[in-house]
Amino acid sequence: MKPSILIVDDDKHTRDGLQRALRAQYDIRLAENGETALRLLKESPPDLMLTDLRMPGMDGLNLLRRARASHPGLLIILLTAYGSVETAVEAMKHGATDFLTKPVNLDQLELLLQRTLRNRARDNADCADSGALGEHALPIIGASPAMQRVLAIVKQAAPTQATILINGESGTGKELVARAIHNLSPRAKNPFIPVHCAALTPTLFESELFGHEKGAFTGAEIRRKGRFELAHNGTLFLDEISELDPALQVKLLRVLQERRFERVGGEASIDVDFRLVSATNRDLSEWVRQGKFREDLYFRLNVIDITLPPLRERHGDIPLLCGHFLAEFAKLHNRPVRAIAPETMLLLQAYPWPGNIRELQRAIEKMVILAPGDTLAPEDLPPNIAKRENGHSCPFMPDSQTDRNVRSPLMPDERAQILAALAQCRNNRTRAAQLLGIPRRTFQRKLAEYGIPLKISKPANPNQGTAHAAPTV
Repeated sequence: MKPSILIVDDDKHTRDGLQRALRAQYDIRLAENGETALRLLKESPPDLMLTDLRMPGMDGLNLLRRARASHPGLLIILLTAYGSVETAVEAMKHGATDFLTKPVNLDQLELLLQRTLRNRARDNADCADSGALGEHALPIIGASPAMQRVLAIVKQAAPTQATILINGESGTGKELVARAIHNLSPRAKNPFIPVHCAALTPTLFESELFGHEKGAFTGAEIRRKGRFELAHNGTLFLDEISELDPALQVKLLRVLQERRFERVGGEASIDVDFRLVSATNRDLSEWVRQGKFREDLYFRLNVIDITLPPLRERHGDIPLLCGHFLAEFAKLHNRPVRAIAPETMLLLQAYPWPGNIRELQRAIEKMVILAPGDTLAPEDLPPNIAKRENGHSCPFMPDSQTDRNVRSPLMPDERAQILAALAQCRNNRTRAAQLLGIPRRTFQRKLAEYGIPLKISKPANPNQGTAHAAPTV
């Protein structure tokens, strides 16, 4: 059976052209606006939706939000004019899978469709195709001690039936770790079903989780299986579990205890067997103390806890991640970018990355798309990162009036300050030391202390040694 694609565009020539180009390999449906697209989604959800960003009436961004609310697992690719890349990147923060600029390069579109659908199939298909569960089932890049500790817990806990709670800031890769746990478990041949709790209202969430019978409520024209049923013999992933409505917390607890539930509007009990993995960017124990989350459910969820470090605590992984993303997006967008200049890498490592891996990924993609040459230079950086080149944007260490031979206490962000100073001074160590207000000898000692190279003589090519890397956290 061909994968199904819903194409949404107000321009008839674009719709018809894409249909002609793709119909040999895909089952194509067309919609001229967002309202029609939502109706077709309700009738029969496709494998993927390809939608224009700028449309009269409901634009692509609003369609994205509404489609995500009713179909959280839907793959969505945006088509946008070249000048709207910023908007498209913002849309990806709200759940878009990827985007392409117009006019559409059909070869790039085909490559993107194949990759997107292949990744989805890999998540739900038989992992034995790779020969055996191993590193292919654990596609996580990270050589830092913090990430190695995470990997050790994942590998030890994944083969068990234990319920797992993943903690971490937004963008740290919680869903990727959940998928790795599934792929390394005995349930790997069965479905991985993700649910994003914050994207659904309590009423809609109950229907999504438990399913519903025909006629259970207005609009329930057919019986529909819920996520519990779909995850039978597989893994159910509840992201942003802290946002679960209190009434639904009780119902979830009951299912976890009894492994049995009823569809909305139904009376027959359905037995299910699934492994639950949850994730949160909040301190659930604090929410329990505040009465916002049930204590008994918290202890049910928190049998094994995994805490993902923010990117600012794993600076050493940034070159590896940058190398992977650069190679991926250069190939995807057919761009000649092959390397990252040393000054650029210093700034990337100095930036605190409040959006974590997701922000880094989008930054590298934007740079690869817009860079004029084959090496990413500091001027190619997004403004919020590039502005750290000036002393006003980076809180450097204060002047030291103490004995220069006495080692001063380390500041929490000292390494980032050193990297930013080197970037500002184009790797001139004497000027960087002056900028930081410390002697050059002290500066040299700190370079060695933090493992920062004393000299970088050519642009860094982060692709070396990372060609094997798969999708990352």
